[in-house]
Amino acid sequence: MAARATDRVIREFDWGLEWTRGWPCTARIACDSHDPATYLRLLNEEALRDSSEFFAYRTPSDFRLEENLLRFTSAVATPYPENNTVYGQWFPARADCRRAVLVLPHWNAGFHQHVPLCRGLSRLGISALRLSLPYHDRRMPRELKRADYAVSASVARTIDAARQAVIDSRSCLDWLEIQGCERLGILGTSLGSCYAFLTSAHDERLRANVFNLFALYFADVVWTGLSTRHIRKGMDGRIELEQLREVWRVIAPFTYVDRFARYDKKSLFIYAACDTTFLPEYSLAMLDALRQRKVEHKAVALPCGHYTLGERPFKYLDGYHICSFLLASL
Repeated sequence: MAARATDRVIREFDWGLEWTRGWPCTARIACDSHDPATYLRLLNEEALRDSSEFFAYRTPSDFRLEENLLRFTSAVATPYPENNTVYGQWFPARADCRRAVLVLPHWNAGFHQHVPLCRGLSRLGISALRLSLPYHDRRMPRELKRADYAVSASVARTIDAARQAVIDSRSCLDWLEIQGCERLGILGTSLGSCYAFLTSAHDERLRANVFNLFALYFADVVWTGLSTRHIRKGMDGRIELEQLREVWRVIAPFTYVDRFARYDKKSLFIYAACDTTFLPEYSLAMLDALRQRKVEHKAVALPCGHYTLGERPFKYLDGYHICSFLLASL
């Protein structure tokens, strides 16, 4: 099913150093003293000295809810006005708003995808807020047909998009607390699961996590995945995998497993046994890392692929595991 899309564009490799200007670590490393690869590697090292600073933010002051659509200005400014407004579709539970889950969709998800799951959660008594990821649906710049700026051959822009996703997610948690929600969870799918893991590793308010299609690595997934071959083609001859791992360390889940393990959280990890986008070996590597650190978690393997998880009957099995876990954990 990954081959169905015919609108993938091979974009030229770019270090994207202009995207680093808003990072708090940038002021401490001189750009003109290093080549781009070394500069980005040093920025990663500096950011990881205190990743809480890298993902720090100010709570937005312009939250507004109109007909169950939340809007606010992202704490991360980008050159694209469309992307600077954050959208969240709000599905409040009828009886009790104290339990809520933040839903982070998959890469290239449309505005109405994941909505049925959110409605189901609200009927079960768990409020749901579906976040539009950076460069997705209503946040997509006009020149795009796909969310190419979220993950691409532009190295620093990909980092900046992930940083923005984490900060937007934490801002949504602030809004949920304002609504009176006390027991908070997060549900991320595919790219959304990576963003969700980074968010949960930096926000102890999240007591329940669902990582739906996950991997321990970021660079390796882009390098080997069937759905990201066009990105790999843009990188070929310009950067090697080992170097890509170094410059994307700051957005790789494996970097934060120890930090994640500090918190007392309940977590569900769901992976597809026949996945050609997030290869199962990368999902199993995550589970091994959790076991080594004695992190409490539940793992579920479904007999399908990355995209067939969204087809019958697998989407119903997936929904069952997600909903039953969140009901028991929040």
